Amino acid sequence: MAIAISDRQFRWPVRVYIEDTDAGGIVFYANYLKYFERARTEFVRAQGIALRAGLASNINYVVHSLQVKYHKPARLDDELVVVARLSGLGRTYLDFEQWVEDVHANRLVEGEVRIACTHLDSGKPRRLPEELVCQFDAALANKAS
Repeated sequence: MAIAISDRQFRWPVRVYIEDTDAGGIVFYANYLKYFERARTEFVRAQGIALRAGLASNINYVVHSLQVKYHKPARLDDELVVVARLSGLGRTYLDFEQWVEDVHANRLVEGEVRIACTHLDSGKPRRLPEELVCQFDAALANKAS
């Protein structure tokens, strides 16, 4: 079950399965990016934004850039929380701070991810949909309060 704790931060619980790990039983580094992706997707869904409807309107979202720091590995059967926090909004992109923490709130991995909005058919940049901008502008306005 997802736990939304504010308009701009979203917490997504996960358990580490064997498919997530390498031969040593620790989470393979690239799988943290999958955790990030799922948390961002659920964050957007929790805001009432239908991504599938966007595809029908020629709207796509792609990772433009990311930075990741790995601090400590997660292991098979660990219970984790993946956090997606909206940190910025441009005309054609969303910025997120993300991290994975253990049950003791220790950060294992953290990153910054920029998501670009593009035309699905051409891959060229496009403005974010107005509905999404309004929803996330409100979330960012709550940041100051």
